[in-house]
Amino acid sequence: MTYAPPPHSPDIAAATDAYRHGQVVVVRDTTRPERGGVVVAAAAQTSDDIVTFMATHACGLVSVALPPDRLERLGLVATGAPYDLARERLTASVEARTGVSTGISAADRARTIHVIADLASHAEDLVSPGHVFPAVADPGGVVVHPGWAEVGVDLSRVAGVQPLAATFCRILGPDGEVVTGDDLVAFADDHNLPHITIDDLITHRMASESFVVQLGQSTLPTACGEFMVRAFQNRLTGQQHLALSVGDLRSPEPALVRLHSECLTGDVFTSQRCDCGAQLHEALQRIQEEGRGAVLYLRQEGRGIGLANKVRAYALQDAGRDTVEANVDLGLPADLRDYSIAGQMLLALGVRKVRMMTNNPRKVAGVETQGVEVVERVNIEVVPTEHNQNYLATKKVKLGHLLEQV
Repeated sequence: MTYAPPPHSPDIAAATDAYRHGQVVVVRDTTRPERGGVVVAAAAQTSDDIVTFMATHACGLVSVALPPDRLERLGLVATGAPYDLARERLTASVEARTGVSTGISAADRARTIHVIADLASHAEDLVSPGHVFPAVADPGGVVVHPGWAEVGVDLSRVAGVQPLAATFCRILGPDGEVVTGDDLVAFADDHNLPHITIDDLITHRMASESFVVQLGQSTLPTACGEFMVRAFQNRLTGQQHLALSVGDLRSPEPALVRLHSECLTGDVFTSQRCDCGAQLHEALQRIQEEGRGAVLYLRQEGRGIGLANKVRAYALQDAGRDTVEANVDLGLPADLRDYSIAGQMLLALGVRKVRMMTNNPRKVAGVETQGVEVVERVNIEVVPTEHNQNYLATKKVKLGHLLEQV
């Protein structure tokens, strides 16, 4: 199924146009601001002036981002944990076998970068050690792993630049520390460079590409009535999700929809710590009564932190922490859930307009980035109990949930 993606945001449009024409772009991490930002340019268009600029003004390590298949062709092996955002997965340093002298000059490094990027290059075209460090990017890009190597490859992909290879360099200040926050914007403005965020890239890719594939479907009789159940898979992460639906979803009228993140303890074991199980069964019942709609069951246990971490968080809550504080104490985000994949599932089901059963504004924003219109928010609130009162109050106060009975 195809659909018209939303247009480029102004920032993405300016950045991709500049990148396409061989210019340098600044990319910031606003979700994890302590990581700062990078300057990045298409590897095949990296000149000695760009290398000089990176070395002189950005001051970090000049590296080249490549997809795994390119590294394999060049006989290079990356080290480090695949999903460690604290550091890139670099290979041994390399040099072009021919066309360089000392290898350290800007011109020599630009030559090496061109050899690395060239699709015709093989392992014998490089020697090691050298003065340029290749870095491997996850095949899924920033959608799967928002690292700097993935930023470079994805910027090439979004800009339509081949080969998918990018030169990047972390931005350091005069004190040698990572530049963060408004100072990164000032750096970009001082050098007249377009700047975007990693989230801009993620949002654009999610809105422009489809990452879901339907694996199968069947009927599913339940205590609430019979549903059509469809299994979907996120082809980037391998995660599998379900859609339980009733009626013809492809008609133009808005469908009643609930996005429900998996909660094993609440959905299956009827935990009283939360309102999840009660909300799920209420949503299924309402959709049956409506005669048309869908519940999307998303595998995002414990607000995305997983089952084991959820149990650890329970222990911290027993000691007096609220649900947000418990996640933070574990070194985890308060809420890791992503609803953009739900928007893609709705599009695959033929749904373009929804009446969404939710108290969480993030769900509305998540599907709207995919081009699904939310025409109405339908309240689905569970009466608080002595066991979940604090849980619901934390959702309202700290996570912005719209709860009228709390």
